[in-house]
Amino acid sequence: MTGSLTIVGLGPGAPEWITPAAQAALDDASDLVGYGPYLDRLPEREGRTKHASDNRVEVERAAQALRLAAEGRRVAVVSGGDPGVFAMAAAVFEALEAGPAAWRALPIAVEPGVTAMLAAAARAGAPLGGDFCAISLSDNLKPWEVVTARLAAALAADFVICLYNPISKARPWQLGKALALAAGRRAADTPVLFARAVGRPDESLRILTLAEARAAAGTADMATLVMIGASGTRLIAREGGAPYVYTPRSVAKSPCATSQGRT
Repeated sequence: MTGSLTIVGLGPGAPEWITPAAQAALDDASDLVGYGPYLDRLPEREGRTKHASDNRVEVERAAQALRLAAEGRRVAVVSGGDPGVFAMAAAVFEALEAGPAAWRALPIAVEPGVTAMLAAAARAGAPLGGDFCAISLSDNLKPWEVVTARLAAALAADFVICLYNPISKARPWQLGKALALAAGRRAADTPVLFARAVGRPDESLRILTLAEARAAAGTADMATLVMIGASGTRLIAREGGAPYVYTPRSVAKSPCATSQGRT
């Protein structure tokens, strides 16, 4: 086969956050396949065709990209952020696994991008300095019971937790439920970040307590990354600006952990 497929992460919004390798893949592509608003971030160019689709047809979009590549096209599948984090890379490989055996001969590459939690953390300081995890609150592809079970486990393990897809018109209640679950395991003054559209003109970053975040849950949207601090996450006050947020890499040993380690 003469075609190829590259899955590209555009980062969270700022053009300077697109990696050189990702930009090279975009420049080389004859066809761009992706969710419409992501493709809108890329300029029109003679000889390059855009194939836009809705945000709920990921596997169908991936199959379309594979068909184009099988026809000899140089295809770039576009994701926001990083394509491997709740995005198109998994959809492409799902379509590849289910599709014609001939597709497996295609050269397929993944070019990483800056995912939302990394951009938000950089704006705030170093909240991901210790152990952390990422959980999508969307229940489009998994049951809500699975979401809450994973969230409860992460809370019990005292991870910093990054919540993707926190709220939408179809499910306006889930972030509130998640923050209520967090309130059962974390102190009311635990730092919580609401980072919206980081790297875009309408960027905003709010540093709240967990109690304040619960009251503000309805103000989040699908462009918001919500980050719940761990028990050790701290604020450093500063003049003329929001506090820095960081989580130390070190964790003090608890008496329980010390006793378990003895023989």
